[in-house]
Amino acid sequence: MNFPQAAFRIIGENNCPMYALGDELKVSGKSLLFPEGKSACLILLEDIAVSHTKYESTGSRAGYAFKCSGCGGTVRLKYQTSQTVPRIKKTGGDTDSMAALLSNFSMFQNLGESDIRHIVSFLRRKTFDAGDIIIKKGEPGKNLFIVINGTIEVIGEGGISLAVMGTGEVFGEMSLLSGNPVGATVKVVEPVTLLYMNGKEFRNILNRFPSLQMYFTRLLARRLAEIQDIRSQEFASGMVGKLSEMPPSELFQTLNINQKTGILNLKLPKGTAEAAFRDGNLVRIGYDGLEGTEAFYEILREKEGRFKFSPGLSQEDMEADEVGDFMWLLMEGTRQIDEKK
Repeated sequence: MNFPQAAFRIIGENNCPMYALGDELKVSGKSLLFPEGKSACLILLEDIAVSHTKYESTGSRAGYAFKCSGCGGTVRLKYQTSQTVPRIKKTGGDTDSMAALLSNFSMFQNLGESDIRHIVSFLRRKTFDAGDIIIKKGEPGKNLFIVINGTIEVIGEGGISLAVMGTGEVFGEMSLLSGNPVGATVKVVEPVTLLYMNGKEFRNILNRFPSLQMYFTRLLARRLAEIQDIRSQEFASGMVGKLSEMPPSELFQTLNINQKTGILNLKLPKGTAEAAFRDGNLVRIGYDGLEGTEAFYEILREKEGRFKFSPGLSQEDMEADEVGDFMWLLMEGTRQIDEKK
């Protein structure tokens, strides 16, 4: 099996022990290079071979996404061939070069050159720096965006990363098509150049080009399915919820009182936290580079995020010493929070 110069990018992650959201596996010919400093996953290698064989049989030029078969966790990957993206002048560049660039993107691959040139006339260019917020959850949807270069991150409730997007991908369509407010915040990871059109222009173009109607219908269905898949994975694996509905102190007490044994994973604004409970007692905890009691106190301060409790512990955790007396930890953490108010 031969690959063109391309990459598999991780666009979804659920407790994968090896890879993180945004990691890329670069491929060329018969070679596959895993992220620097990370080992090869034999399960993922087999999944890639099976998925790509099916993809090649379709004759498609567009990328595709798939989910690994999983071990202790799962990842969702997107395959896309590399595209050489010309630099766009601040004046917007000429229509011909812009149309030639866009013809490589999946959104435009079923359109003729004259049709793409027509659409280009409605597009405007804008750049954003790392850390900039492009759209914010809850705001009215105003524009459709196309990523020309750079990287963005889609952030859901509690500051949780939902996906990472790059060259050729579009966003903002869900709120324009549904009429609902923006469902997630989009933040710049690496400086990004975007093309965009307003909602009225977007709807006019959809009415004019049936192939774009089909493209966005499929895109909307796929993204809704991905959201549902994430939720299904959470509910299938144990106790799940939001810190806005069950604060950390209440969550910890629930596990302690019910003498739960297992792993509590929390997706928080500063990253992922993990705590191990044995018969309701805390035996291991880590968050944002902190371990033990300091990590416990830091988590108590968080107000937004999602959590999932999965039954079962490793032998090492089963034999580990307790971090400390649970009620004392809870009272001390509460006291520290009160002092800072």
